Amino acid sequence: MFKLLRNAWKVEEVRKKLIYTFLMLLVIRFGSVLPIPGVNTSYFAQLLSSLSDTDAFGWFNTMTGGSFTDLSVFALSITPYITSSIIMQLLTVAIPALEQLQKDGEEGRKKILEYTRYVTVALALIESTAMAVGFGGSGLLYNYNIGSIIVCVVTMTAGSALLMWIGERITENGVGNGISMVLLFNILSSLPDDLGSLYSTFIRNENVAVGIVMAIIIVGCIAAMVVFAIILNGATRNIPVQYSRKMQGRRLVGGNASVIPLKVNTAGVIPVIFASSIMSMPTVIAQFFKVDYSTVGGKILMCLNSGNWCRTNGYWWANIGLVIYLVLIILFAYFYTSITFNPLEVANNMKKGGGFIPGFRPGKQTSDYLARLLSYIVLIGAAGLCVVALVPILVSGVFGLGRLSFLGTSLLIIVAVILETIGQIESQLLVRNYKGFLSD
Repeated sequence: MFKLLRNAWKVEEVRKKLIYTFLMLLVIRFGSVLPIPGVNTSYFAQLLSSLSDTDAFGWFNTMTGGSFTDLSVFALSITPYITSSIIMQLLTVAIPALEQLQKDGEEGRKKILEYTRYVTVALALIESTAMAVGFGGSGLLYNYNIGSIIVCVVTMTAGSALLMWIGERITENGVGNGISMVLLFNILSSLPDDLGSLYSTFIRNENVAVGIVMAIIIVGCIAAMVVFAIILNGATRNIPVQYSRKMQGRRLVGGNASVIPLKVNTAGVIPVIFASSIMSMPTVIAQFFKVDYSTVGGKILMCLNSGNWCRTNGYWWANIGLVIYLVLIILFAYFYTSITFNPLEVANNMKKGGGFIPGFRPGKQTSDYLARLLSYIVLIGAAGLCVVALVPILVSGVFGLGRLSFLGTSLLIIVAVILETIGQIESQLLVRNYKGFLSD
């Protein structure tokens, strides 16, 4: 990787893109510490400390790079854009007009991207209004009036829209996918605090020998998780496809072989995000009411609260919620894959192009085979997601640590974005070499 960056830095065009990306990320970091006028910037930090038994806000705060607890201009970060993208992806399957736009090539995708921007601004407006009105009177705003509410709402909405614009500019003029780079930068910004937490828990109070052993164990565990995430992110099942020979003019064309790569982790991190949102919603709502945890309803909430999972405090029955959480991940993996991959459409497109899978007839038999194979692949990918999601819960429950930003779902995002960025840099260097060869 370092050799790749060194080679990329030698190329002026790629070097300018790297510098542009770095400067844009600096702008993001500056906005992440710029406070909103008239807002108590310590309000959410105090609220989260009082809700230390729940991980409901942990994922959101990680995605914002700590901007949420600091209530900066970028407090909403790009979460409205991510939510908007997921909504538009689901609507593309449900609404025929949007599905047709997606099939219309570049112009159709631009139109869908335009709709995504509108939905992003609308979501940011709704979220910021809910925060300003819902928490304003309880200490979020120093002066709770219509003027301070408008300033808070406009600032957070504009900050989210600006981050979306920066992400698109990085995609156009920088290196990698801009939105993914913003998300990666936000997650990595919490890395020093997490490493400090690990040091204070396992190393600081130990003697030198034990501290070194613990450090080696921690590094080894993190390295193993990184390797597992890389394998899960890149694993594919290649389906062989043979194309029949046909006459074109006076020549026989075709007859070549190809493959259809099916990703093992077809749904990415979406199932974990969906499952976490559903499990945490009742817990978040319950925090603002007086709940008697000795009742049946209170015990159900304790089961749904991820802060009670894998604890050694005797509440073993709370792990029922963990089982539900893992089942939801698997169900959402199947659901999301079913709306993003259509075996019948793939089989028909293959048939139109004169292709077939050896041993299966084109059409329905091919479609049924792809559906059966996909069900096994999704199960393997979902099981891998469950392992990745379970590790930070085990660490948090057994050792009493908070959320570690570089483990679990965040690790999958980090690995995917870094590998994608490396691939784009390599492709740009390759294109540049081809251009130099042709010019010679």
